[in-house]
Amino acid sequence: MSIRNRFIFSLIVSTPILINMVASPFGFKLPGDMWTQFLLTTAVMVISGRAFIQSAWASFRHHHANMDTLVAIGTGTAYLYSIYAMFSNQDVFFEDAALVITLILLGQVFEENMKRNASGAVAKLLDLQAKEAEVLRGGEIIKVPMAEVIVGDILRVKPGQKIAVDGVITEGSSTIDESMVTGESMPTEKKVGDTVIGSTMNSTGTFMFKASKVGNDTLLAQIVEMVKKAQTSHAPIQKTVDKISDIFVPAVLIIAILAFFVWYVLLGASVVTAMLFTVSVIIIACPCALGIATPTALMVGTGRSAKMGILIKNGEVLEAVNTIKTVVFDKTGTITVGKPKVTDIIGDEQMVLDIAANLEASSEHPLAAAVLEKAKEQDITPNAAQNFKAIEGKGVQAQINGKKAFIGNDKLLDNYKLTDQLTAKMVQLQSEAKTVVIVGYDDKIVGLIAIQDAPKQSSATAIAALKKRGLRPVMLTGDNERVARAIADQVGIDEVIADVLPGDKADHVKQLQQQAPVAFVGDGINDAPALTTADVGIAMGSGTDIAIESGGIILVKNNLLDVVNALELSQKTFNRIKLNLFWAFIYNSLGIPVAAGIFVGLGLILSPELAGLGMALSSLSVVASSLMLNKTKLTTVTA
Repeated sequence: MSIRNRFIFSLIVSTPILINMVASPFGFKLPGDMWTQFLLTTAVMVISGRAFIQSAWASFRHHHANMDTLVAIGTGTAYLYSIYAMFSNQDVFFEDAALVITLILLGQVFEENMKRNASGAVAKLLDLQAKEAEVLRGGEIIKVPMAEVIVGDILRVKPGQKIAVDGVITEGSSTIDESMVTGESMPTEKKVGDTVIGSTMNSTGTFMFKASKVGNDTLLAQIVEMVKKAQTSHAPIQKTVDKISDIFVPAVLIIAILAFFVWYVLLGASVVTAMLFTVSVIIIACPCALGIATPTALMVGTGRSAKMGILIKNGEVLEAVNTIKTVVFDKTGTITVGKPKVTDIIGDEQMVLDIAANLEASSEHPLAAAVLEKAKEQDITPNAAQNFKAIEGKGVQAQINGKKAFIGNDKLLDNYKLTDQLTAKMVQLQSEAKTVVIVGYDDKIVGLIAIQDAPKQSSATAIAALKKRGLRPVMLTGDNERVARAIADQVGIDEVIADVLPGDKADHVKQLQQQAPVAFVGDGINDAPALTTADVGIAMGSGTDIAIESGGIILVKNNLLDVVNALELSQKTFNRIKLNLFWAFIYNSLGIPVAAGIFVGLGLILSPELAGLGMALSSLSVVASSLMLNKTKLTTVTA
């Protein structure tokens, strides 16, 4: 039976008991009096309270104690004593057992509803998926159910239609509203070659695209799955809470027994009075608020971040973010746009570009893409070179027309020498923040190609925001010192580590970790070792190119401001967890002495019913506190 149904049953059955308790001073009694109370309370204990007893017994068998242990012992004690009192003609308090269970279930119903509201926003994204798609089959466009779309299908999307699956545009152009996935409010312009995300909304144009990911492999499906895992994960601090609860529950039971002993044996109170204090201690101390302090905040925080296009993998990441002092950035595709363009060709332009295009024809490197794009503009059709060979950290070499050709960075100068004129030109271009590649043919350098990748508009603002938060930004790049320094100056980074081979980035991260905990921000593909080595890995990505497995935090949008948003929201979520735990401990610390009757002389008495209501309210306050994360303002505004 669900919590909601258990509560409704308990509320209906215990209402006559509540009326009897309130009206009895005025002479009202239920028909059958104690026997009716006994039957009604028994129904509540068996139907609504059975889950507490089963949970407590299961914990006891594994030598543990949990919050249900206190509920079961408290209500069970009140129920069993009332049966004894009924047969010995003493006062009973069946109402305590029935009403405490009802109030605790009321708190759990509210808690369950709040949790559902917190987590449902992301899961509802799946409900927004298209139900069918227009697919090119046999030369005709036909409508098929989503389940029949396969990778490689060509699909058509008209204005106002949802994009069925992830893919790449092959014909046409449009603007697409991707806000449901990326959190980006402005529509994104798309053309041939651009990626599209399944379940996003097409706005203006009709286009054709090739399906690249379907079903559970789509970006939206992966996002929802990741958020679900994050919301059910545990922060390391929760382990501490669990250990405290293991000690706390037995301690409460000892305090409850002492309360009975003091009131009944030492102070001479009646058994009923002593029992009331005992049950009140057990009920008020139930650490429900402690149990939900971490998961509710984690659920709300990760849900909100997902709607912003920031995917936080688990609670461990949230906790680790609070220790970060240094943020290390890759350059290409992270600080810069990641779409470099050829700006200068030094030497015989036609020959230099032809050699370079032939060498880069099979490469997927961003710089190679820039060379091939330039060759396309010049109507140069590259032919793949022969005997292709990569030179680690330097470039590539191959055979063109039977002669050795090469292209690469200035590390090639260990083997070849530039003329004074080319050296001066290289220095000039590098000082303009341009990456210079050397092109050689027949064992001599024939020219230079300058390629520039401009910083993103958000980079300088993001770096300034990190500095304002007291964090130390560092650039770590394989590019040469002069180019790296020029880019760093444009965005406001003071520390640069340049000329780093791809395989050595993780080692540099380890060196920085000796000074302070490090977050590494990279593209999630080439930087995987550094991302996993850092205390917190933040993988930049866009569309379907996100490397889900690389970082602890995944940024769906290629916006550096989201690095600041991710760090700030993670910190706020973890701080909310600590605040929830603080108030939960305070509540128990203050409530137990009052329930034990220490302040009776001041007129402060806590009945089991009020203790149950207080416990329910404490759980609700923790959930409400977590939900406030949805309203918390972030200092960084996404550009």
